[in-house]
Amino acid sequence: MSQERTPVLEASGIERSFGGNQVLFGVGLTLCPGEVHALLGENGAGKSTLVKILAGYLSPSAGEVRVDGQLKHFSGSGEAEAEGIVMIHQELALAEQLSVEENIFLGRELRRGPFLDRRAMRERCREALAELETRVDPRTRVKDLSTSDQQMVEIAKAITRDVRVLIMDEPTATLTEHEVEVLFSLIERLRHRGVAILYISHKLREIERIADRVTVLRDGRLIDSAPMAGRSKEELARLMVGREISDMYPERTKLASDAEVVLEARDIVIPGAVHGASFTLRRGEVLGFGGVVGAGRTALIEAVLGLRTRSGGEVLRNGQPVALRHLRDAVRQRIAYLTEDRKGKGLVLNMGLRPNFTLLNLRAYCRPLIDRRREEQAFQAAVERFDIRLRTQASTAAELSGGNQQKLLLAKVMSIDPEIVIINEPTRGIDVGTKHQIYHFVRELTDAGCSVILISSEMTELIGLSHRVAVMCAGVLTGVLEGEQINEQEIMQYASGIKGVGVDEQRRA
Repeated sequence: MSQERTPVLEASGIERSFGGNQVLFGVGLTLCPGEVHALLGENGAGKSTLVKILAGYLSPSAGEVRVDGQLKHFSGSGEAEAEGIVMIHQELALAEQLSVEENIFLGRELRRGPFLDRRAMRERCREALAELETRVDPRTRVKDLSTSDQQMVEIAKAITRDVRVLIMDEPTATLTEHEVEVLFSLIERLRHRGVAILYISHKLREIERIADRVTVLRDGRLIDSAPMAGRSKEELARLMVGREISDMYPERTKLASDAEVVLEARDIVIPGAVHGASFTLRRGEVLGFGGVVGAGRTALIEAVLGLRTRSGGEVLRNGQPVALRHLRDAVRQRIAYLTEDRKGKGLVLNMGLRPNFTLLNLRAYCRPLIDRRREEQAFQAAVERFDIRLRTQASTAAELSGGNQQKLLLAKVMSIDPEIVIINEPTRGIDVGTKHQIYHFVRELTDAGCSVILISSEMTELIGLSHRVAVMCAGVLTGVLEGEQINEQEIMQYASGIKGVGVDEQRRA
């Protein structure tokens, strides 16, 4: 049906180069009113570059963009927005020191005469947030919101505009399951209003559920564009990576029945966040941490590492109490932490790749000055080991795709030769091919005798990789599952507090 409509936005023959590196090769795309068009591809396939051209953030090196059949040459995102083309970025573009309402109307404030009409802006803001079923106060500063609430503010900012084409880049990466359902309901309402939606996601279940049409890019080239009906997730994955993805989750390393405990947390308390949580980690084990966003998983692990202040509890390493007050204390104990926020906390985006790689373990390259040759040799070995794909050796971390940033961060934390590796949301915003690589790397770690703590909001990751799964609900560790207990239904019952340690009782304790 959408094929019979007049396209609202068309791109044809789009090419784009950065210096001597060409990243798009004659790509075309058509968006029709009332259609959800999914754009798929591995990290580095050219998706972000293409949508930035459509939204006016970049100009094409060659090719045409047409709106309602008229040729357009956008000199900035403002001109694209004037045509009703609005983009929600994967990386949040909010001013953290401003309030929610100030962010939503930033640059297009409502006025009453010479003065700002704050009452009207607040009312419009409340309406947009209500449509997203979020209780965020428009007067709250963005920096005081959770990541998922910030994402909802980004979505609210987009829908308050007179939108005709809505581009969504990984919009559900930080959302809870309920928020995802709310977003999908909003998408359905926008479709009925005739809005064309270009949806980028690595979550193929989402694509299967909401997409009318799918376009696949690989290495900057158009591989396929066709209706979604009748297509399987497996077929889409094969088109994205150019090969069959089999054995996504490797067989788990077998644990010895008497495997020693290498890390233990006892009765960890963080006021208002974690209530008396205890767990053990054994040598060669993958211990998964499940629960909804905000359940306290990250807070618990960061308290164990000394990254958050706790008011009670103790940590034992190989049976001996240890004082971890800073990440460097954890590094001395050969504990590596791969943060979920790779761009905000894991990497220095405007810094080169080699300095990012060696930053955590810089002393290993000082004699007493930095041995650049030794540093470069170690970096090149890491590039090969972790399959980090570079545009040029002179690239900054910001210029890498999301998947390659994650591999660089993994190489960085592994540079300390850890015995315990803690990985927080390892595949958020990562394509299926890179997921496959990371999953098999986890198996390599446990084969070598390392122990892994895996925090993930992806249920299939927890089930596919973990020997045991610790589940949290509202700051309480409600249970630790193993064997046949590790299934979606059981995890959800513990994550919602239906089963396991009583949440209310534990919080009162």
